[in-house]
Amino acid sequence: MGRLIVLFLLVVSLPLFADADKLEFTLHKKESGKPGKTILVIGGIQGDEPGGFNAASLLVTHYQVNKGNIWVVPNLNFQSIIHRSRGMNGDMNRKFANVPSSDPDYDTVQRIKQLIKSEQVDYIFNLHDGSGFYRETYIDKMHSPMRWGQSIIIDQEELDDHDLGNMNEAARTIVDRVNERLLDQEHVYRVKNTRTREGDHEMEKTLTYFAINHGKPAIGIEASKSLPTHQRAYYHLQVLEAYMDWLGLEYQRDMNLQAAAVKDAIDNNVKVSFYQNRIFMDMKNARKTLRYVPLREGSHVEFSASSPLVAITSRKNGYRINYGNRRVTDLHPQYFDYDNSLSSITMLVDGEEKQVTPGSIVDVDQAFRVETLEGYRVNVIGWSKKKLKNESGHDIYRNEIVKRYSIDKQGTIFRVELYKDKKFSGMVLVRFPRGSETAKYREAEPFVQQSG
Repeated sequence: MGRLIVLFLLVVSLPLFADADKLEFTLHKKESGKPGKTILVIGGIQGDEPGGFNAASLLVTHYQVNKGNIWVVPNLNFQSIIHRSRGMNGDMNRKFANVPSSDPDYDTVQRIKQLIKSEQVDYIFNLHDGSGFYRETYIDKMHSPMRWGQSIIIDQEELDDHDLGNMNEAARTIVDRVNERLLDQEHVYRVKNTRTREGDHEMEKTLTYFAINHGKPAIGIEASKSLPTHQRAYYHLQVLEAYMDWLGLEYQRDMNLQAAAVKDAIDNNVKVSFYQNRIFMDMKNARKTLRYVPLREGSHVEFSASSPLVAITSRKNGYRINYGNRRVTDLHPQYFDYDNSLSSITMLVDGEEKQVTPGSIVDVDQAFRVETLEGYRVNVIGWSKKKLKNESGHDIYRNEIVKRYSIDKQGTIFRVELYKDKKFSGMVLVRFPRGSETAKYREAEPFVQQSG
């Protein structure tokens, strides 16, 4: 029985890196192939509302649809998400009645309008984080009719001549279900009707009202900004699942819908692959700066990621990896030509021989060795011996590697880089047990390949 080797086949392919002011939203169609309703879920129209865009992202990465279709735009105002701004170019959710072609958001607004008007879309959900806790009558400053948090927003009670047009009745049904799953009684959900058509000129400019005027039932879902991000995302998903059930969609998810599980899913969803997995990095608890990252000479950074909220933006000394509102790390590159001839290497991991492909993570209890491969050179970042240019063929222990060269702040994950002549051939990560620099052997686990 071999020890666990994890190979992540990343689920979200993203465009080449971009400057932070040129990021475009992505559309993810999760389609079952079976007849059913199609919903469009939108997150991140306002970039300072992470509960909404993280929930939308989790729909992409952790849900499968078995009947009907879920279309997700998790990062509508991507530039503002990266900058933690409500709107770098003003409030995008006030640009749907009219937006001049000179507005920097013009193209984004036109693209999402076309999606909203798509004949296939049956229902639209715009995810927000709102202030305080909405109450029909004034209780105090944070619990009043002026607040938006913990509410389902409808612009009007009904949409005429539509089989799903009774938005008020549907919202009240959904509220009753969600209120059975509260983390605290203060978090109770209510329906807030803005009665937009009766003269609310601000709400007339919004995405949901645009949708309604084009014959589409549309609502806003608000989680309270008084709650931590993962609890907001938890409530967004509770509301969305209740609506999906009501609409007859069938789906499954690979996590428990509990607040702690949602937090874990958000925090562990930062994995990045470069150049068809020649380099793979698990970015959980990454160091502030990673230096001498071997990127391809004369090429833009091609990458895939485990989340649609990951972006790589150019910086003065290299690139920055962003994950939603979070700055993950800065990459200071060292440029190489690439060699793609290496398909796998042989490693001895705690006494067991393994075939390992570039882009893998190898769990090591105590020691590893990269077996000598003719024509290739091994460089274990943070480990060295005098006058040794090729570090293959040597047993390497955790306490022999300089901790500050790890990828993560805990000092558990290290880079093993492979070269052919002066060309970069690929990278493998080795991961030691957390909290011990001289870990003892543990019972061997089965060799597993996982997609994530």
